[in-house]
Amino acid sequence: MAGNDSFDTSIEEWQKERELLNEKVMAIAGLEIKRFFSLDSQTYREGALNAKTKELLGFVASLVLRCDDCILYHTIRCKQEGVSSEEFQEACSVGLIVGGSIVIPHLRRAAARWEELSRGA
Repeated sequence: MAGNDSFDTSIEEWQKERELLNEKVMAIAGLEIKRFFSLDSQTYREGALNAKTKELLGFVASLVLRCDDCILYHTIRCKQEGVSSEEFQEACSVGLIVGGSIVIPHLRRAAARWEELSRGA
């Protein structure tokens, strides 16, 4: 299985590992965990804000919180929701200004993953 750093694996490998680990969590999940996972899914659905905007918000929050797994997940979802490179760059700017210079290493990895996803498009 891959290491703890989501940048050490390919996006495909990371997605497979995430799916496998989510299955393990659900195998032991009680009502609270199941409800939390459901709430997470529901939050990113279309509503007053479209899914694209919600994924950008999730991406910025993940940058500020410096969670590489979350950053990668939302980077993938931003690409899937049709976020342009210009929109992604502006979201990176917001994350950097809110989070400060400590966000820079995570921003580097996000930029590399965005480039990787863009090549595959």
